[in-house]
Amino acid sequence: MPTSSASTTDAAKPAANSGGVQSLERAFDLLERMADAGGEVGLSELSASSGLPLPTIHRLMRTLVACGYVRQQPNRRYALGPRLIRLGESASRLLGTWARPYLARLVEETGETANMALLDGDEIVYVAQVPSKHSMRMFTEVGRRVLPHSTGVGKALLAHFPPDEVRALLARTGMPAATEKTITTPEGFLAALEQVRGTGYAVDDNEQEIGVRCLAVPVPDSPTAAAISISGPAGRVTEAATEKIVPVLRTVAKELSEALASTSAPRE
Repeated sequence: MPTSSASTTDAAKPAANSGGVQSLERAFDLLERMADAGGEVGLSELSASSGLPLPTIHRLMRTLVACGYVRQQPNRRYALGPRLIRLGESASRLLGTWARPYLARLVEETGETANMALLDGDEIVYVAQVPSKHSMRMFTEVGRRVLPHSTGVGKALLAHFPPDEVRALLARTGMPAATEKTITTPEGFLAALEQVRGTGYAVDDNEQEIGVRCLAVPVPDSPTAAAISISGPAGRVTEAATEKIVPVLRTVAKELSEALASTSAPRE
């Protein structure tokens, strides 16, 4: 039988849709590669890292530039664009919302304030917090940005970065002392990261705020670098308390990771 024009059109749709999906996947992959490279790259660098031909990358970048997700610099290199800021801020808020039930469990099981933080460029940003029932004002709060070298979450997030990248970050940010116990040398910080890799958790021992200790672990396989922590008075977050708190932190971090990785919508 002759094929109708409607049938021909319908048969062509999957291929067209498949091409559209592939373009989307490639565009998002390029954005992530740009972020991994520090936010600014050249087309040849993207081609080398992605394996895509230059004409394909050029076409995708033109579209991303037109949409405002990428901008072309005067030196002809490409940088992440301003429209991504709004998406990132909204995603951070949602991530904090998803994390709150897990942080609430931490508070319930440890009695201390629980936090979630992300690595945003060279800074740590706190995206979620559930306060302890104990009355105590602390430095950390949602939206606050701090330098990584003086925080437990910063150590947890940077522990598995190559030493050269850590040194470069510290050179960009400097290492100002928040307290007399803040680590202020790259060698000292790298030694602290080695200790984190050995124990599996990070400690801020009066380094950001005198009288406050923090224990932190990374969220494994998080879509963006994230860590959770508990903060409390040094008199309560003792070495003995650490032995009980760290296993709880690890368990909650693993469960949060699994929740973030889940792509299935909840069933009614």
